[in-house]
Amino acid sequence: MAILTGDHIRRRLESGDLVITPLLDPASQIGEAAVDLRLGNEFICMRRPNVGEVDPSRGAHLRAEIEKYQERIRIRYHQRFTLHPRQFVLGASLEYVRLPNNVAGQVIGRSSWGRLGLIIATATAVAPSFKGCITLELVNLGEVPIVVYPGFRIAQLVLQEATGPVEYSGRYQCPTGPQFSRVGEDADIGRWGADSG
Repeated sequence: MAILTGDHIRRRLESGDLVITPLLDPASQIGEAAVDLRLGNEFICMRRPNVGEVDPSRGAHLRAEIEKYQERIRIRYHQRFTLHPRQFVLGASLEYVRLPNNVAGQVIGRSSWGRLGLIIATATAVAPSFKGCITLELVNLGEVPIVVYPGFRIAQLVLQEATGPVEYSGRYQCPTGPQFSRVGEDADIGRWGADSG
């Protein structure tokens, strides 16, 4: 797979083959070989656990456990969001992305944020034909709280030509904000849990 350069990205955007919207400042967001993604204003935050554990093999009960453990919040633009040390939060890209069926993406954190201890996108693959806002896993590995605001350029989307066309069939179809985990929907997960033996 070959990484798309900034010129190739611009050409695909102009043709409508690739959609990344809104690109508020294309000159600064489209780099040599990536597109900077901005942070949206919706988050899924982890509450202090009201449950002793989250066991994905308990498929039918997993959603209820997740709802006790996580909550969705929305903040205004220009409102600060503080990530405390060792805090994990799901965010999403401000941009809605539509990849062609022959282009895959990889989300990586911007190094300027990484130097502050903020790790972004621990699950990085974006499949060809994906449509939606990209969920970003944010973790503060630093020793002090980090303040972020919706609209900050926080991650990069690296695009790669796939060797053939692919139609996305994943379970996160057209999200417009961060998505709760659906690991309990894995077909084989119940086979491996404690209750299966």
